[in-house]
Amino acid sequence: MEDWTQTLGTGPLLGIAAAAVALILFLVIKVRLHAFLVLIVVSLLTAIATGIPAANIVNDVLVTSFGGTLGSVALLVGLGAILGRMIESSGGARVVAEKMVSIFGEKRAAFALGITSLILGFPIFFDAGLIVMLPIMFAVARRIGGKNLLLYGFSGAAAFSVMHIFLPPHPGPVAATEFFGANLGVVLIIGLIIAFPVWYISGYLWAKVVNKRYPMIVPDLFGFKDEDEIANPPKFGTIIGILLLPMVLILMNTGLAALASAGAVDDSQLWVQGLQMIGTSPVALLISALVALLVLGKARGEHGTALEKLVDQTLGSVASVILITGAGGMFGGVLRASGIGDALADSLSGLGVPMIFAAYLIAVALRVAQGSATVALVTTGGLLAPAVIAGGFGPIDTAAITLAAAAGSVFASHVNDSGFWLVGRLMNMDVKTTLKTWTVQQTLESVVAFVLILVIYLIF
Repeated sequence: MEDWTQTLGTGPLLGIAAAAVALILFLVIKVRLHAFLVLIVVSLLTAIATGIPAANIVNDVLVTSFGGTLGSVALLVGLGAILGRMIESSGGARVVAEKMVSIFGEKRAAFALGITSLILGFPIFFDAGLIVMLPIMFAVARRIGGKNLLLYGFSGAAAFSVMHIFLPPHPGPVAATEFFGANLGVVLIIGLIIAFPVWYISGYLWAKVVNKRYPMIVPDLFGFKDEDEIANPPKFGTIIGILLLPMVLILMNTGLAALASAGAVDDSQLWVQGLQMIGTSPVALLISALVALLVLGKARGEHGTALEKLVDQTLGSVASVILITGAGGMFGGVLRASGIGDALADSLSGLGVPMIFAAYLIAVALRVAQGSATVALVTTGGLLAPAVIAGGFGPIDTAAITLAAAAGSVFASHVNDSGFWLVGRLMNMDVKTTLKTWTVQQTLESVVAFVLILVIYLIF
């Protein structure tokens, strides 16, 4: 996106950003205007107020930011929704729920779901993993009964978030590792050390708290109601195999990338490129969705017309989620194009605090200001990389600084973050409830992770 020279100072820019966020909350919570419309209106007003040239506002900023977000989200949500709908409508989610409850018991089912999500979250991105696992989370919650949506939903969602933010091969930690010149293996080891305690405190324990504070009935997922018994449900092993398929394909992609970096394989070879393409998230989910249609649909006697209608209904039910998420990305794109993030970063870079604190605080400020965790992390890396590389830090210290920036980049997801709208809408929460639950969860995840990273930094 083009960079426009700004005449406004840091103070006015931050004031405009704060006013824009307040306006979004007012229009959504008080006026009850649909979030999709609100985000478009406020994005347009913010672009005008920050001085982005009128000729560039619509196509270069609004449309580009909207499309850039949808490019990654729409395919993952759409394909993941089809996969999830097939697992749900075939009775597979209920089969897995019954099995998990029988193995772990009702009291430990949410914990087991979280651990499962941590494992699946190693190769799978946050959005795709959440969509694929939601049918299982919701089915277990229904099986146990009561208003326990957030206990199961947050246990899984927080696990995917932790893995996405702190563990290579996810793009954020990999990019930060390259910026700071850290050792990827050391970053991976420290990430693995902190992943479980961060999830347990900010995910599982917080899920138990918010579930008591905001008891919510599990909604119908992707427009499907599973109240009636389903004839000829699939076997438990079949569903597990379908759930593991995208994980295996994506892991193949990341594994080949790692081997290519180590020189073990030649990534210019056609077979390597072909397998890596198959292992990209959209293609892996496409293959998995097609397999689910065959195994859970046609193989169980479902006709092509019925499956076509099922897919059509599924895509219609997630259209609102996709559009609102894209509009949230549009608002974040306006904030980035306006120079708000850059102005804030420049004012914080000369604080004179220890490097690990500077990395965390700058990433936090950038995350809150413009919404994108990736942009916050990459910008922090660009600002501090020269100082870190020239600072004579050891491998563990450099890895800790890298992960401190990653911890800052997840702080306080709110209305300028597309993930905020994705989680809120998928779990049928209004904006106020999402702020009180998911925003706080992301803040806890950030703070707990930074404290653990700081301990490792000070000890070693």
